Amino acid sequence: MKILFIIDELEYKYFEFNKLVTNFWLNVEFLKRGHKVSVATKNMLNIRNNKPFCFCTNSFFDSGELFKENELKNTMLNDFDVIFFRPDPPVDINYINATYILSMVQKDKTLVLNSVQAIRDKNEKLYINDFPEIAPDNIVTSNTKLIREFLKKHREIVIKPLNRCFSSGVFYLFDGDKNTNTIINTATDNGKTTVMVQEFLPGIKEGDKRLIFICGEILDYCVQKVATNDDFKFNEHCDANLKLCTIAPGQKAMEGVIAKKLMDDGVIMAGLDVIADKVIEINITSPCFFIKEINSLYGINLEKIITDKLENYIFKTLNEHGSRVFSKC
Repeated sequence: MKILFIIDELEYKYFEFNKLVTNFWLNVEFLKRGHKVSVATKNMLNIRNNKPFCFCTNSFFDSGELFKENELKNTMLNDFDVIFFRPDPPVDINYINATYILSMVQKDKTLVLNSVQAIRDKNEKLYINDFPEIAPDNIVTSNTKLIREFLKKHREIVIKPLNRCFSSGVFYLFDGDKNTNTIINTATDNGKTTVMVQEFLPGIKEGDKRLIFICGEILDYCVQKVATNDDFKFNEHCDANLKLCTIAPGQKAMEGVIAKKLMDDGVIMAGLDVIADKVIEINITSPCFFIKEINSLYGINLEKIITDKLENYIFKTLNEHGSRVFSKC
């Protein structure tokens, strides 16, 4: 296959050293299987003669290490069999504009994962409300009065911006906090910016779990993300804050609640952030699967497991389109 990874600008800049990120491991595994892999960033997308293109470069192995070539070639997107669209948030106007260009890709020729329609329509914070039976109580609003009423109801709450990642801009607030007005006004930009407000789940004191959703299945491997530096949330990607854990039966059962809807929406890869029996966020833009850490904790090669499932899904989907025929190497 010809594969394009559209990745974050920072990952692209430090491409050879990104063993902490999921894109690095998937890139390596696809190359090992004989596929041709190219990389780019969302600002390299462009339109020529009414067709979508992208300036991209090839990745390759040298002495067992991953590198990318220096030369950029403006390639039509339908020359690729599959495009992994995985830049990090914020999902701002530049992010949305990139999805418009990707929407011009001919779906019968090239598979885009995750679906750009899903990324535009399904906000990572709001998506939990598609599954109310496993979502914590929450409101979505810019109205400061509604937030104060929600705080009175639950006594402890978490306020989240809708378009960021890695706990950026997330506040904890308890009823009676002398900074209540300041925090609410800061989070909402004085009532002009919509935020998600969730009930505080006490289980966060032990951390939240990152569950891995691939091709309709929640895998049996996960990590517990524990709070960092006296904070209440995980916000530092290091081994000390990622612990071995197991998926509780109720958490595995979430697969039956979410799988069909996610797949129907075009969400093939997702990271579920879970506390006890609640999903607090569904990461679909560039979900991190903590491959390096899970490999070390479990003694497995998670990238092989994930790539097996992705290959099977991609081959099946493209073969059904009938424009190309693939078979496993």
